[in-house]
Amino acid sequence: MKPRLTLCLTLLLLAAVVIVEACADSAAPAQIELTLAPESALPDFVSQAAPEVKEAYRFAIANPEVLSAFPCYCGCSTIGHKNNLECYIKAVRADGSIEFENHAFG
Repeated sequence: MKPRLTLCLTLLLLAAVVIVEACADSAAPAQIELTLAPESALPDFVSQAAPEVKEAYRFAIANPEVLSAFPCYCGCSTIGHKNNLECYIKAVRADGSIEFENHAFG
């Protein structure tokens, strides 16, 4: 009887491991690849900024759809900002050029 119980417990444990592994694989988050714009795309007022500021502006230029999905919590809604992107970019002109916002600079 003892070998039969050991076999049943082993099979049950193996089944549990297989189920957990299957669930873990299907629940893996999708990988999103984000890029940064080249430093040459930065406005002049950012050229001498700290590396973190430059990186944030480069991210905003290259990923506007991401930043526009997040509200800003710094209180800038009082100046009309509706999302985090507006702290970096005022407008994208018809010719594709960008009018930058200096709010996120400081």
